[in-house]
Amino acid sequence: MLQNLLNNKFKIVPVVFLVFLLAGIRGYENELFYDPFLNYYKSENNNGYPIYDSLELFGNIFFRYFLNTIISLVILFLIFSDLAIVKFSALLYVGFFVVLSLLFYLYLNFFDESHKMILFYIRRFLIQPIFLLLFIPGYYYQKKVK
Repeated sequence: MLQNLLNNKFKIVPVVFLVFLLAGIRGYENELFYDPFLNYYKSENNNGYPIYDSLELFGNIFFRYFLNTIISLVILFLIFSDLAIVKFSALLYVGFFVVLSLLFYLYLNFFDESHKMILFYIRRFLIQPIFLLLFIPGYYYQKKVK
């Protein structure tokens, strides 16, 4: 185990740096991105969705998803050193973005506030690197089985 750790020390440092970069995106989300739903979900007294600019909101969600995706793909490459995994993950990220963005738009515009928690979780998948947490153990298990 220790020998394996020493052999991969040149991978560990960049991966840790990239994880801190993901944490930085999360930590400075109020300063970096336009998202009126951040305060909406933090408060308990919600009387309707907040007023928002659709174009700016979806643009910032796309930008944040793009940043998280690029960093996540680099982490996957550093961990597994397999370009096929990165290509497949990139396709999954694009597909998930299309589906989740469409659902986010539909729930935001065609459903009332009684569905706010579904909207919360869809938004959560768009703005957080949750897929990375799912892909790493999945790909690790797949490589282990082979």
